Amino acid sequence: MLPGACRLVSAVDVHVTEELQQARVRSVFERRFGRPDLLVRSPGRINLIGEHVDASLGIVLPGAIDRAIWLALGARTDRGCRVLAADTGEVLEASIDGPGPAAPPWAAYVAGAFAELSGAGPLPAGVQCVFGGDLPIGAGLSSSAALTCGLAYGLNALFGLGHDRMALARLGQRVEHHHAGVQCGVMDQVASLLGRAGRVLRLDCRDLTYRYLPLADDLAIALCDSHVRRSLAADGTYNRRRAECEEGLAALRSRVPGVVSLRDVTAAMIEDARPSLAPAVYARCRYVIDEHQRVLTACAALARRDDDALGEALNASHRGLQHDFEVSCPALDVLAEAARGVQGVVGSRMMGAGFGGYTITLVRRDALPAYRARMAEVSRRVLGSEPVIHECRLSDGTEIVTS
Repeated sequence: MLPGACRLVSAVDVHVTEELQQARVRSVFERRFGRPDLLVRSPGRINLIGEHVDASLGIVLPGAIDRAIWLALGARTDRGCRVLAADTGEVLEASIDGPGPAAPPWAAYVAGAFAELSGAGPLPAGVQCVFGGDLPIGAGLSSSAALTCGLAYGLNALFGLGHDRMALARLGQRVEHHHAGVQCGVMDQVASLLGRAGRVLRLDCRDLTYRYLPLADDLAIALCDSHVRRSLAADGTYNRRRAECEEGLAALRSRVPGVVSLRDVTAAMIEDARPSLAPAVYARCRYVIDEHQRVLTACAALARRDDDALGEALNASHRGLQHDFEVSCPALDVLAEAARGVQGVVGSRMMGAGFGGYTITLVRRDALPAYRARMAEVSRRVLGSEPVIHECRLSDGTEIVTS
């Protein structure tokens, strides 16, 4: 969980935390297995705007953050696999050739990474691995992508498999689809692997081209915890939303030649098809179409430093997620609305797949104390929980740590 209830977690705090996390994971590995062959830092991600658009091959604006999972890895002399979660003490023991089902909830991602990496041929040896970090699970910061991509990146380096970062991102997406049961897009994995400090990633999910856009230094990214956790695979809601979008897309394809994804659909097209669509299907598709346009608006606003336009895009994104895609929850709505009322807040919305997790707020740095005070008051008075607020810095993507 994020530390620092009742305060804003600063960049200095994060630097100290990262050093402690790195040392802790390395120490656990050394006590169990000896000296690791390598240590990997694999960050979580924020998405400035463009939620649920990646699955429809649209453009999104994610970035890697200064919260991460750390993995210490070492090759074995046999084909065994032993993976330990430093935070919980849970252990996965199996063969690297077929880890199979296991009790820990994270085992599907580990087993999936082994299976997908072995697709082109068996891995040369088994591994020991210890992982841990300060990236909360179920918070909308893509802890599953960080774990999967960090492990795949580490194994790729350890065994010289030759995959580039984009190939590893696609592999991470396949793990979600085939092993975790979540039919997600590829945004989370690309952001975790290709993030850059101080930049958001303008990612085109159709052709996977990307470029980096700077975020102004005087704007802070603040994350506020709703204290509501969810499991997308367990309750199936994410996949239902995806199925509703696919149902609408199928209807539109039958009416309009050349439509490949909802990205190709205009507002006029969806309105013309509305009488033939179930209300929920129309609402889901309309959200995706509108959200893609909001991403383009946000990109243009970043380029010309138009904070008003950028903030309105973020605020409208939350309204769409709340009312059209219906993946928000009361706690997220309360936090986003409260943030918007603070002088100096540019915009605020829920972030992630939904039903819990964090709000993301762009706020001018000189307004951070007022924002913190307001969110603390609302968290305690309305939600009945202690506030956890993190000032998030955009960071580099997954990397091998040499120190």
